[in-house]
Amino acid sequence: MNGAPRFEVLARDAGTQARLGRITTTRGEIPTPAFLPVATHGFVRALPIAALAATGAQIVLANAYHLRVRPGAEAIAALGGLHRFMGWEGAILTDSGGFQVTSLAGHRQVTDDGIAFRSHVDGALLFLDPESALDFQVQLGVDIAMVLDECTPHPYTPGQSRAGLDRTLRWAERAVRRGVGPGQALFAITQGGTDPALRREAAHTLSALPFDGYAIGGLGIGEGREALRRTVAAHAPDLPEDRPRYLMGVGPPADIVEAVAAGVDMFDCVIPTRNARNAAAFTWQGLLNLRNARHARDPAPLGPDCRCGTCARHPRGYLHHLVRTADSLAGSLLTAHNLHFYQQLMETIRQAIPAGTLGALRHRLCAAYPDRAPGPRPLPPLRP
Repeated sequence: MNGAPRFEVLARDAGTQARLGRITTTRGEIPTPAFLPVATHGFVRALPIAALAATGAQIVLANAYHLRVRPGAEAIAALGGLHRFMGWEGAILTDSGGFQVTSLAGHRQVTDDGIAFRSHVDGALLFLDPESALDFQVQLGVDIAMVLDECTPHPYTPGQSRAGLDRTLRWAERAVRRGVGPGQALFAITQGGTDPALRREAAHTLSALPFDGYAIGGLGIGEGREALRRTVAAHAPDLPEDRPRYLMGVGPPADIVEAVAAGVDMFDCVIPTRNARNAAAFTWQGLLNLRNARHARDPAPLGPDCRCGTCARHPRGYLHHLVRTADSLAGSLLTAHNLHFYQQLMETIRQAIPAGTLGALRHRLCAAYPDRAPGPRPLPPLRP
């Protein structure tokens, strides 16, 4: 839409649905498959923007709901828009906030018109509909805006999943009519839980609308690893071949490579940053817990081949010391490492697709990360 970012498929894996691609935006090219660090409030916790850029990330995710609640559109506009507000020169994708608002159990009312809810910050009564959710993202000046959807909380009944999908599809049509600004892309979001028929319906209906990309929403919320992978494997190929496919909120390394094999191009997740703040580091051998006493005198870096600044300067023993003394520097250094690892992971995946080695990489990652989601439990719901 309106000169939006372009997507090209450059190579394919012979044995799977995986594809190597490129999204071209006014702020540069984004190679895919790509991982988007989560900068919910306009920042990645514990990490300066310069350090975020040093990880190799070229696009980040921010959340329109949180930015609308605080600091608000006027404050961000007064400081030059979201890119300048953050000091980030790369591309920005904003989630509309539908997932966050639907987590306000008991403090929101969902109708076909939109969602009435109370702010989790000050209790103010707010209203979010497909048009206002999109207008705010346009005002922020983001590169990719997401439609407002209804993410049915898990566990859900078939009727709830059906109703959530119907509303999401109606809201998507309203978002298309509203449109975005010049140079901005508009992505749809599919819902339907783990029901193959609902997912196919979502793909069929949304593919008929002129979206610039298609996201898979409503997964990674408790349905289990096998159900998630089965749903993505069946659903991703139903989405348009010539547009980016984005799996929202799913990020364990093994799940990422499996979704890439299903044809997914974009990912975001808080797992690397949340684990870092809980003393856990991602490596090619698996997750390291820096609280463990065995690291106290270890002179090795977190990753023997890691090129991040943390590994270049600090041994595991020092990081263990920071963790045990509860210094905030531990979270900062581990966040930098984990996000660098994720960018290295995506680079390795991109190299494996044309080389025909994706199968071996899948085996390696599934062996190193056998569990569904390493690290701490999900955050509790937002509350006013």
